[in-house]
Amino acid sequence: MKEAILYEKREGKKVRCHVCNHGCLINEGQRGLCAVRENISGQLYALNYGKAIAVSLDPIEKKPLYHFLPKSLTYSFATVGCNLRCRWCQNWQISQDHKAGLKISGESISPKKHVENALAYQCPSISYTYTEPTIFIEYALETMKLAKKAGLKNIWVTNGYMSEETLKLILPYLDAANIDFKAATTAKYQKYCGAKLEPILKNMQTMHQKGVHLEVTSLIVPRINSERKDLEFMVNFIVKKLDPAVPWHISRFFPNWQMKDVSATPLETLEKARQIGQKAGLKHIYIGNV
Repeated sequence: MKEAILYEKREGKKVRCHVCNHGCLINEGQRGLCAVRENISGQLYALNYGKAIAVSLDPIEKKPLYHFLPKSLTYSFATVGCNLRCRWCQNWQISQDHKAGLKISGESISPKKHVENALAYQCPSISYTYTEPTIFIEYALETMKLAKKAGLKNIWVTNGYMSEETLKLILPYLDAANIDFKAATTAKYQKYCGAKLEPILKNMQTMHQKGVHLEVTSLIVPRINSERKDLEFMVNFIVKKLDPAVPWHISRFFPNWQMKDVSATPLETLEKARQIGQKAGLKHIYIGNV
């Protein structure tokens, strides 16, 4: 546990968190939507600081990143928690399950130890992944600073819903990111993920403008973002607001968590998405989970 960064104290021992775009106003003794930040006597604490719930060596293509340090291994870790609640979450056991019991599980591993591990395994990068790195910003940022000094690259695999303040803090140390582009409207983001679209679009643009290597992933879920108008919106944003050279990863949905009653994405839907992307001018399109 560590006192959180990016929050302000309010009257009545309330606190306002500024780590992500929810901007949770948290009463004393309560937690934010991510359920890993708690107001204790008028101070906000990151309960997941230093508690790694998952650590692994992954092929960087698994992030997925296909145009950054290809064919290398990336040292990857996460804590429990997420600031979204995507109904199709593939990692819900570590991103969502703690919200019911409020238990913060994980192995105590210091930022310094993560960097030492990455160097020992000869990984050229560290990935902050599996859950949402925004909600463990204190832990991630300290690790990123040490990693940068050690000559390692820093990678975020993220839903892109961090606040401007968080993005400003990590940009000097962030080398690459894969951002999930989940839906084409705020209405769908709110219904299925509990978020808004606009901040994610803005953060993608900021990362790209600041020189962060960016790749985009869209999990194509039947009836949610699989219609032509949805796919065209996502593709046109990448082409016109980012760059046609930004890789787009089209990922196949399989029934999971709260959407076990929805069938897996038909392969022809993924092929339709690829054709729409090609027609719009995207240069790098990859179909995954097939």
